[in-house]
Amino acid sequence: MPVSVEAMSVEAMSGVERLRPHAEQAFGAELAALAAQDDRPRPARWKLSPWAVATYLLGGTLPDGTVITPKYVGSRRIVEVAVSTLATDRALLLLGVPGTAKTWVSEHLAAAVSGDSTLLVQGTAGTPEEAIRYGWNYARLLADGPSRDALVPSPVMRAMADGATVRVEELTRIPADVQDSLITILSEKTLPIPELGQEVQAVRGFNLIATANDRDRGVNDLSSALRRRFNTVVLPLPESAEAEVEIVTRRVDQIGRSLDLPAAPDGIEEIRRVVTVFRELRDGLTGDGRTKVKSPSGTLSTAEAISVVTGGLALSAHFGDGVLRPGDIAAGILGAVVRDPATDRVVWQEYLETVVRERDGWQDFYRACREVSV
Repeated sequence: MPVSVEAMSVEAMSGVERLRPHAEQAFGAELAALAAQDDRPRPARWKLSPWAVATYLLGGTLPDGTVITPKYVGSRRIVEVAVSTLATDRALLLLGVPGTAKTWVSEHLAAAVSGDSTLLVQGTAGTPEEAIRYGWNYARLLADGPSRDALVPSPVMRAMADGATVRVEELTRIPADVQDSLITILSEKTLPIPELGQEVQAVRGFNLIATANDRDRGVNDLSSALRRRFNTVVLPLPESAEAEVEIVTRRVDQIGRSLDLPAAPDGIEEIRRVVTVFRELRDGLTGDGRTKVKSPSGTLSTAEAISVVTGGLALSAHFGDGVLRPGDIAAGILGAVVRDPATDRVVWQEYLETVVRERDGWQDFYRACREVSV
């Protein structure tokens, strides 16, 4: 039977499980437990103290035994600098190559600081100035002329008015002239509305988190005037293979639970294999330091490793025995490595024959990769 729009709306309001809840929804119990036991000073309009925000991101055990799961596996000092920046009047720029968890960290920072990670501007080559400043409801504008009722506030304007944290994703993808509309907002904490002869002044608690990378095409460098308004924190790739395996395992497990896929630990050996292949091709050197290899054109980031393993788990769940095996990840690895068929395929074939083929315990993986490569 067809489902009416009204029925769908009722279903949507009745607590249907979301595919990808916002951070403040998915980890609401942890945030509430931290708030209940957080007796440290909090900046104006912050839901948690800076110490509690850092604990939320890095994980820990509270005095009552509540376990806070790590959201970011990496240097504690990096997280502390990011959190302390948000407690000042400087905006925060999270910089790093693709796949270093910039978006993930920005979302969880906003959730912990303001309790709302949804004030978001997604940067693209076509992002207009209205997405950062404000727009207009043209029906009301034509009917009644310029007024506050006809004005459509951007997420930045709403954050300024509420003293909240706003996120700007992929700042360097936004055209340079649109980027610079942030200068007055970040320096004067004011957003002028010249059409009305008014302005919006930021309420205490307002701040902005931007993410950017300089690897992808379409990058627009920040002007020196805008860059000065940010405190830049560089998020590095995971330092060790074990740290990267932990990150991939945790994220795949979270994604898998929402998709009813097998638990990631059941395929830990294949996760290690994916991470090893990505790190060696990324570094141009095998893990033992003995063999140099060529690197492909792609970034082979941790985020891509998560996608490969998640795809492999789906294959094993729906077309296998539910256990992650070499044949489940081979096609995903091939797709991640061979982005440019002309050059990357040669790199991959050479790596297979000189490294994978000779490695003890990797024969099943070698055969699976050979099969999908052919």
